[in-house]
Amino acid sequence: MKIVTLGEIMLRLTSHGYDRFVQTQTFEANYGGAEANVAATLSVWGEDARFVSKVPAHEIGQAVINTLRSVGVDTRFVLRGGERLGIYFVERGADSRASKVIYDRKNSAFSLSEAKEYDWDAIFAGADWFHVTGITPALGKNAEQLALTACQEAKKRGLTLSFDVNYRSKLWGTEQAKNVSEKLLGYTDVCIVNENQAMELFGISGENAMREFAEKYSLRCVAFTYRRTEDALHNRIWSTLYSEGKSVKSREYRMEMIDRIGGGDAFAAGLVYALGHDFELQRAADFAEAASCLKHSVPGDVCVCSLDEVLSLAEGKTLGRVSR
Repeated sequence: MKIVTLGEIMLRLTSHGYDRFVQTQTFEANYGGAEANVAATLSVWGEDARFVSKVPAHEIGQAVINTLRSVGVDTRFVLRGGERLGIYFVERGADSRASKVIYDRKNSAFSLSEAKEYDWDAIFAGADWFHVTGITPALGKNAEQLALTACQEAKKRGLTLSFDVNYRSKLWGTEQAKNVSEKLLGYTDVCIVNENQAMELFGISGENAMREFAEKYSLRCVAFTYRRTEDALHNRIWSTLYSEGKSVKSREYRMEMIDRIGGGDAFAAGLVYALGHDFELQRAADFAEAASCLKHSVPGDVCVCSLDEVLSLAEGKTLGRVSR
């Protein structure tokens, strides 16, 4: 399976250990972004994943390329240019203190790039699947048009399209997010949304919410994700999938988290992998949720857990013992 993802990749700066921003003297540096994380995870699992973006033509931009290439992502369609790479700062939470993210991404190279800069024929050549999230169009008018154009070009070529709503209130308001998301949903086959976003953006909730969502937007499959926060380090997660009149619930996991960021992207990668490989619905739900669970156990943005590890956890096998 050949998958294309499009979005912004940023420099992630994480305060040391559990230091607050105001007290840390050092930051851990790595790179990540929703669609890049999906491409990287799928590549770790052996899929042909292409990432489409734009980064500056300097050493930090090259470091981004090197990081993606290190896990096998196809970076031929990452453009070079622009003034800056977006940055986000992460403060890890602990106990009753929540984690915190601060964005510094305005006027990034990707957010100012235009659809006409990208060679869509080459980008989608031989591809089967296109994945995008609601973070991309939230970055500004250029990025909004870029996301819309990419969806149109992908559907014109017959690709399956997945859209993770991924609403970020620090980037835009609910009304704008709803209006733009509904445009993208017009091209979408598989949609991922959490229960709060479904209600907040689309006014859909209740027992038949997934069926209503699927019918309203003519979707092949809908995934609702759920999270119950006990404290900053302990969460419970599960998901439900709906397709063609059938709904299933995944396994539920209680986790002591190493790093929460990227858990939703691992779920998205898991769902793309499972549906792209024709897993039946229950197995797809369990696989995607297992991927999300395992991502929470590793630092950084990307689920670097192997395909065998995800399959084993999805099948109910315990991974906590030492593997000898």
